[in-house]
Amino acid sequence: MAAMTKALDGLREMISSGELAKEQRFPPEPELCERLGVSRGALREALRTLGALGVIEARHGSGTYVSKLDPADIVRSFSLTVDLLPLEGLLQLFEIRRVLEAHAAAQAAARCTPEESEHLNSLVAQMEAEPDQRVAADLDRQFHDLICRIAGNPTIASLMDVFRSRSSDYNILEGPDGEAAQAASDSGHRSMASAITSHDPVAAASAAGSHVAQTEHWLRRFMDATEH
Repeated sequence: MAAMTKALDGLREMISSGELAKEQRFPPEPELCERLGVSRGALREALRTLGALGVIEARHGSGTYVSKLDPADIVRSFSLTVDLLPLEGLLQLFEIRRVLEAHAAAQAAARCTPEESEHLNSLVAQMEAEPDQRVAADLDRQFHDLICRIAGNPTIASLMDVFRSRSSDYNILEGPDGEAAQAASDSGHRSMASAITSHDPVAAASAAGSHVAQTEHWLRRFMDATEH
């Protein structure tokens, strides 16, 4: 493990310093092993780790390359860790989610076009009228994805998708608090859409933060119920 860590640290330094630029081919294994002072096995373990994180890519018949280092793509690999977290751990991330969702909503309020406003309101109306929870969940995803797209930062969009995807593993709408949670969710979506389409960044940020806080509230109740 120590040798793999040494190899990983060395590769990270080469990439972060720009010695290995994005989409550049890695030197041959023997050269890298000598440069980093590690065995071929340790080097390959380190390369597999970076591959899982989206930092490098293997091209068949060509070799190993640094990826495009697109922030949104690399953030998606965060799901490898978040998906392992128990609910208690996930809830600790909700403070980050509240900040990012509020920022995205504020940016969307400043940039929203009439067509995007119409789309947001349409999604809210569809969610409120949809009896099938699976369909409603997909509409919910579309609603939040649209806000992030309007905000214009694909990295934030990717990170939000990671958080929401893990949260969706806990279906709070099927529990005893389902009806109240659904009503709160609908109200939160309506408030966010209203503020964004009214081009009010402050109100949009407040509505988004409140909406995430409500989700956290119902997830905590879900956690408490399952522990007793």
